[in-house]
Formats: sequence, C-alpha cells, structure tokens
Amino acid sequence: MNQFYHCFALDLRGHGRSGKPTPPYDWRLFGQDVAEVGDALGISGALGVGHSLGGHAVTLAAALQPSLFARLLLIDPVIMPEANYVGGIEFDHFTARRRREWASSDEMFERFKDRPLFKNWQAEALRDYVDYRLMPNPSADGYVLACEPAFEAATYNFSTAANIYPEIASIQIPVAILRAGGSLDTTVFDLSASATAPDLASRFPNARDIPLPQYSHFIPMEAPDVIADYVRESAERIRSGS
Repeated sequence: MNQFYHCFALDLRGHGRSGKPTPPYDWRLFGQDVAEVGDALGISGALGVGHSLGGHAVTLAAALQPSLFARLLLIDPVIMPEANYVGGIEFDHFTARRRREWASSDEMFERFKDRPLFKNWQAEALRDYVDYRLMPNPSADGYVLACEPAFEAATYNFSTAANIYPEIASIQIPVAILRAGGSLDTTVFDLSASATAPDLASRFPNARDIPLPQYSHFIPMEAPDVIADYVRESAERIRSGS
C-alpha cells in the first residue's frame, strides 16, 4: 500500500523566491526561520530533512522548537568541527563571481552538465537545479540567479559564525546522519568531500552515523532514490513509533 506524506520545502532567506535581506548572514538565522515557519504552520512531530546548510538549519530549529520534529534526517549537514567556529570571516569567496544572467535554463544546463562538480549528478536533478535556480530577469530579457552571487558569497563568509553545539546537546529525538565520502580539507573549497564533523553523531544524545562513501557532498543530486528510501524509512519509524 502506497503511503502519502504532506511535505513542506522552504526557500531559506536569500534563496529561491524568498526575501533578500541585508547582511550579516549568520547561519543561526536560517534555523530560527525554520523554527518560526514551523510554529506559524502549526507543525509538530514531523520529520526534519536537510542537506548541507539545510541540515544545519533543521538541527537548530529542532533545538529551538522541540515539538516541531519527531526525527531528523541530516544529509551531510555542514556542521563542522567545533574548533572551526571562530566567527564570521570576510574573504573573497569565488561564488561572488558566479555568472548571474542566463538566456535560459537550457543554456545553464548545457554549460554545467560536463563540469566536474556536476558530472555525477542525475540528469533530472541537474535539470531541477537549473530550472529552479533561475527566475525571470526583472530588468532585461532572460533569467537571473534566484540566489544572488553576493548573497551566496556572504553566506559562506558566515559559515564559521554559528556554533550550534550547545543546542545539539539538547536535542533528544532520534537523528540519522548520512555522511559523504572523504574528509573535508578546510584549506581549500572542495565539496566533493564531506563537510560534516567526523564526531558529529556522538555530540547528539541519540544519533547514528550512516557512511555513504561512494557519494560526494551532493548525495541528493547524485542518488535521489537512495535519499528517498531513507526519507521513507524515517517517516515510517515516526508512523510506527519505533
């Protein structure tokens, strides 16, 4: 028998069609936003699923609003070793130089599909990425990035500002952490490897680590069916109370 689930997918601030606030972009704000949206919608006992920055955000939201989630599924969340959290670091991040304007999503797809970062992505995932990454250009023909390059770069500048380890210690619900292969070299920007602290699972009261060494940080784009299976498993655990 097929099971159906009511899903909410949020555009975090500065991303997609959400508002474009001014800096700073402390990552703590994203978690606060998730908690506030959940409260406004009256959500409780849900499955919180987040990849990368999204994993960081739903983790903090779970601590701020304990009734919001019954379980967390964190897909290589960018929760780094605690020693990395030294405050915001202003630097010239390469994402500030991303090409902003495109004639079409087809043009962007053709440009990206053979790049090393995207070569292992499922074609459907890359298609969704380019289709939803663009929005109509308000001042000219064609399209622009929905997440402004300057905003994205400033977000990376503040990735080392939000130490949520004190909040992590308070999260009592079960947590599953899907971890990409390799270890992140913090001296270079390399998202082919895991950006997650090696000891992260041990910092939660009730968490398990699930290594997926055959995938990069971009697990959902490389193996969406694998992620869907873990989502179903987690949702069924909530449904059955296990």
